[in-house]
Amino acid sequence: MIKTELRDLFLNHFAQGIKPQNHFKIGIEHEKFLLNAKNQRADYLLLEKLLKSLAENNWQEMRENNHLIGLKKDNKSITTEPGFQFELSGQTHESIHEVCAESSGYLKEINRSAENHNIKHLSIGYDPFNSLKDAPKSPKTRYKIMTEEMPKTGKLSLEMMYQTCGLQVNLDYKSERDFVEKFKISNYIVPILIAIFANSPFKHNSLSGYHSYRNFIWQSTARGGMMPIVFEEMSFEKYFDYIINYPLLFIIKEEQYQKAENKTFNDFMNGQLSYLPTIKNFQDHLSTIFTEVRLKQYIEIRSLDTCDWGCICNGPAFLTGLLYNDLEETLSIIKKWKKEEIMQAYISAPKKGLTAELHNKKAKYWAEILLEISLDGLKKRHKLNKSKQDETIYLSHVRDIINSGKNRAERLIEKYNKTKNLKFLFNEKEDFSYSGF
Repeated sequence: MIKTELRDLFLNHFAQGIKPQNHFKIGIEHEKFLLNAKNQRADYLLLEKLLKSLAENNWQEMRENNHLIGLKKDNKSITTEPGFQFELSGQTHESIHEVCAESSGYLKEINRSAENHNIKHLSIGYDPFNSLKDAPKSPKTRYKIMTEEMPKTGKLSLEMMYQTCGLQVNLDYKSERDFVEKFKISNYIVPILIAIFANSPFKHNSLSGYHSYRNFIWQSTARGGMMPIVFEEMSFEKYFDYIINYPLLFIIKEEQYQKAENKTFNDFMNGQLSYLPTIKNFQDHLSTIFTEVRLKQYIEIRSLDTCDWGCICNGPAFLTGLLYNDLEETLSIIKKWKKEEIMQAYISAPKKGLTAELHNKKAKYWAEILLEISLDGLKKRHKLNKSKQDETIYLSHVRDIINSGKNRAERLIEKYNKTKNLKFLFNEKEDFSYSGF
């Protein structure tokens, strides 16, 4: 009886995420690397200086075991990842105008404070300068446990944790059927997203052989990759039944992290640990599923390499136009794609980018079609800024990539082939300008 009640409680968590379409919001999270003057990753002492400097701008400190590990203000936060990658978890917004304005303000803050402490920040999907052994280690307890556990089932898990930076887009659903359709589209187009937003071609000061080395890493990460069930008929219950059989990475009891001793969340529900799980334990478990797309009370799309300012608004705009639009046209396109074709494209996209093949066409071909659907969706939303411009203005970077057939990674590779060094990564000063709304 207790397990049935718990099952209903946790399963209902997804249903509680349902929102009317006129209440749909957009949330993003994006990461940056912090480097010192020698291009070494910023250590804790340098990180602490930056966080304290930012705290002077009305950010509230977040601490764990008296270590300063992040900041929060209103409904947004600055958090630190395992290797002190610096992440903004933004508020949810009604339009890309607001999303973009938030990122602009945040990046200007980071820029000012970082310059005062001689810290460089870099928006790229994989650390191009430093080896895994040289990456700093966060004092967060959860990361210590993950560092121990993750390599057991994913050979590149530590590189994922310490060496990568991504951009995540969070979107809402209006019903279970709407979730099913958006979840399917989001997963099927992962190879296209990798191809368009590839931004990690370097490793150890040289070419990695990939457009998105980050995505290659994530494909060999514990608890990551594409969920096999995405190619089956989905539902809240099917997703639930799949993820409760993932092993627990840890449990949190009375604010203390504990190892789960190879128990699954299903075991937890069956009373095989010292206490029964709460909704907070379930939410913690959901956050340790590292698949390309995952469900909380919204859909998280996680396949994009972190971007420079030129494209940081484009990823959210592309997906918002696509998934907050009428889904029928997109569904009619992807229904012809076979599982084997999608998986092959998924494996090849990190290396081949826009030339990766899916259903006998290049990724570039599908990107062009999806861009048109996204543009149509953003026009229909009719969200205007103060200059009466709609959200399609944020797709200029994507349009340029598709028209030229070159993603950002390819352009970086071209610069490297001319210079044979990576100094150019710091030559272009970003002004993070935004015209307002």
